[in-house]
Amino acid sequence: MEVEGIGCVPYRAAARVAVDELNDILHDLEPVLGPLSGPVTALEGGITNHNFRAKLGDGDYVIRIHGRRTELLGIDRRAELLASEAAAHLGIGPTVAATLEHCLVTRFLECSAVDSREVAERVEEIARALRAFHASGRLPARFWVPDLLDDYAGIVRRRSGTLPGAFAEAVAVAARIAHALPLRHPHPCHNDLLAGNILSALDDGRIVIVDWEYAGMGHPCFDLGNLSINNHFDQATDERLLAAYRHESPSRGVLAALKLMRVLSDAREAAWAVVQGAISDLDFDFERYGREHFARLHAAAAHADFDEWLATAEW
Repeated sequence: MEVEGIGCVPYRAAARVAVDELNDILHDLEPVLGPLSGPVTALEGGITNHNFRAKLGDGDYVIRIHGRRTELLGIDRRAELLASEAAAHLGIGPTVAATLEHCLVTRFLECSAVDSREVAERVEEIARALRAFHASGRLPARFWVPDLLDDYAGIVRRRSGTLPGAFAEAVAVAARIAHALPLRHPHPCHNDLLAGNILSALDDGRIVIVDWEYAGMGHPCFDLGNLSINNHFDQATDERLLAAYRHESPSRGVLAALKLMRVLSDAREAAWAVVQGAISDLDFDFERYGREHFARLHAAAAHADFDEWLATAEW
């Protein structure tokens, strides 16, 4: 089997490693989806999974091969499957076609990339999609950043890694945010709303959200804060996001909650980079990635209004 179209440098190496595994997966999928026809194309992107496009029978599919040791990152593959199915049912995700032990197969959707500028322009549509998913039921995994930070720290220590000095500040800031906004009523959440995980379907222009591997029961405001900071929203866009999600103009307390969840998102990203640095073999500068997020978290926690956000936050 020849694999075409392999993209960025860290992904290129990972994709080569995945090719032998992909052959076995295709062998198992053919009795279910039909015989392979044409070349298999490696899709760009993906640090914790490897994505390929393949035509089987009369269908066009994306095969997501799970990365190694991803359970250490807080990924629950059963929750990913259920979240993907729920998103497809809501019309905001591709149809799930098959699952195997180490992969998830979805129908290929012709989509265009959505950059951060377009995410901001379409924030009301994305808010409605997230609200629908948050009300979609239950998932078998929990996602709460303060707990995740403890888990990540334990993983690094057990592997004789070193936690940077900024990690302790992230833990302390996360604890203060959790005290102000406790996770009392968890909802199913995506938890990884980078611009790259938001697409626009070419057939009807609808928003499509992909990469549900961090899905779990969490705080719905975290999804909004994660979306906001990952896509560089300004205050006006944050207000539009909240108004569309809550069907009312956001109060001072709700705006404060969003600001705190933006900070909590940086705590997660920074800690994720630290644990990836301890477990990953990928050619990616996790140290620099984590340093950038630690620095942004530090700046936010030092903001003159941070204590006021903690005191007034409500959800």
